[in-house]
Amino acid sequence: MHNQKNIKPELLATLFIIIVAAIRVGINSSGQLHPLTSFSPIGAMALFGGAYYKRSSWALLVPLITLFVSDTVLALTVYRSFSHGLLYGGWYWVYGAFALMVLAGRLLLKKVTVTNLLLAVMVITAIHWVVTDLGVWLHGYPHTMAGWVACLTAAIPFERNFLLGSLFYSIVLFGGFEWVKRHGWMGKPLMAS
Repeated sequence: MHNQKNIKPELLATLFIIIVAAIRVGINSSGQLHPLTSFSPIGAMALFGGAYYKRSSWALLVPLITLFVSDTVLALTVYRSFSHGLLYGGWYWVYGAFALMVLAGRLLLKKVTVTNLLLAVMVITAIHWVVTDLGVWLHGYPHTMAGWVACLTAAIPFERNFLLGSLFYSIVLFGGFEWVKRHGWMGKPLMAS
């Protein structure tokens, strides 16, 4: 029998979120806006926090703080010309969408299954699309139904990449976490069975 140390689930979940946030910063280190810019882990971070932290405050705060830190690093380095101080214009729409995505993770991923995860990724993509584009529409498009449709249509390529990024990083986060759980590297699961 070998001596195996258990990793606290909260610590492991936080570590997973920090790692994908660091990947986000690394992908954007060129300073150029490119398709991978919206191939982002932020949706997966929100779902993961919502699904795996027992306490609602941790579910929201850990991913939110990690998002803020990675946004700040990007704003102070790579995207200085796009940012307004520490954050970019319309940041409150993104953070509002992010909070709703965490809530979606809490509600839709009480039991983590492939089907539930796919549904949750679709739901958070819709949340991201509608909430963040509401801000874009209010500040850059005519306030008409035609303006709203034009805004949503213009966002399709970005939302496609957001969907794919959320799916990819969800597989990494949830798959990695479940793999670690099954291989006995931590104590009890974060969520009550």
